[in-house]
Amino acid sequence: MDKSLEEKKVEKKIGQLQNQQKILLNRKRQEERRARTHRLIERGAILEGVFPAVVDMEGEEVKAFLIALSRLPGVQKMAENPPETGDEK
Repeated sequence: MDKSLEEKKVEKKIGQLQNQQKILLNRKRQEERRARTHRLIERGAILEGVFPAVVDMEGEEVKAFLIALSRLPGVQKMAENPPETGDEK
């Protein structure tokens, strides 16, 4: 039994809407990746600006450096309530 013309139109519309949904989801994922990449680059630049020695370190060395910093007295409390700017004088 052949599908009616109306059923074919509805199925075509469903397919179009599913494709639009896929396009929108891909666009959202791409925007999220772009925002994450920007954030990582920005924070990496800040880290290198504040601690120029990290420029020459490997990834694991930077990680160890940051872990060591995080264990200094008062750092955890400061991380929970960061100062408004890093321009303290």
